[in-house]
Parts: sequence; C-alpha cells; structure tokens
Amino acid sequence: MTTDREQARETTVTTPTDREIHVERVFDAPRERVFALFNDPALIPEWWGDNTIVDQMDVRPGGSWRFVARNPNGWEMAFSGTYREVVAPERVVRTFEMEGMPGSDLVETVVFEDLGERTKVTTTMLFDTTAQRDGLLGSGMQTGVVQTYVRIDQLLAKLASN
Repeated sequence: MTTDREQARETTVTTPTDREIHVERVFDAPRERVFALFNDPALIPEWWGDNTIVDQMDVRPGGSWRFVARNPNGWEMAFSGTYREVVAPERVVRTFEMEGMPGSDLVETVVFEDLGERTKVTTTMLFDTTAQRDGLLGSGMQTGVVQTYVRIDQLLAKLASN
C-alpha cells in the first residue's frame, strides 16, 4: 500500500506564472473512470470529504455547481461556480469561488490525459492577481490537495474492486 508521503511525492504543485497554480497527478485508472469520478455528484463527498454536501452540480457549459463543506464543530464553507467548458472525458473549465471571501474567485481548468490504464490530471488555477494566488498557496492548499488526491486514489481502488 502506498503511504501518504509517497502519494505527496506524486502530486506536483508549481507556479508557472505570477497568476497560476498548476497541480499534476497521475492516477491508476483509465481516463473515463477518473473523469466520471470528478464529475459525479454522488461521488464528490467521498473525495472532497465526508461532510461535503453537493447542493448543485449541472456539468454542462453554462451549468452551475455548489458544494458546502461542514465540520463537526459547525464550521461551514460553500464553494460555487459556473461551468464554461465540458469536453468529456478530456477537459472541464469552470469558475471557482469560496463564498463569502471576496477575491477568492479563479478559473479552474482540469485536463484528463489518457495514459492507457492511467490518467494524468493537470489542474490549472488562474487568478486575477498574484496576491490572490499567493493567498491560496499560503492557506495550506497544497496539503489539502494531496489529502484529496489520496482519497481519490482510495475511491478509485474501491470502485475498481466492485
């Protein structure tokens, strides 16, 4: 079994420009399965976190999405946006906003590259300013992404064994 530390080494976070964050990761599953997992409202809570509620998820150009994350202490944070482009199983472009946090909006592009029985997922987050990008980087975002991708690995393994 792969440890969290090994998983972290497989997730690459870079800042290629002053307004972008790139996250790359290869998953051990075919592209269609990975794309479906990223875009299935029934599966989102399993990898975003058990306390995530999918309030809305209309995966099509012009469609909206909204997830609400809750913890046992009563903390709640909503995330929302609009789909700009959906090309199954290759690419999704959507806006992303942390509700109630002005300046948290960005455009997220997720590309699913077919590697046969594996899939390379490249997420590009484009911010309006460098300060916005740096704010997200400083929030512990990289640790959260690694933890999320570990949950995706676990879910993909569970789905493959069913």
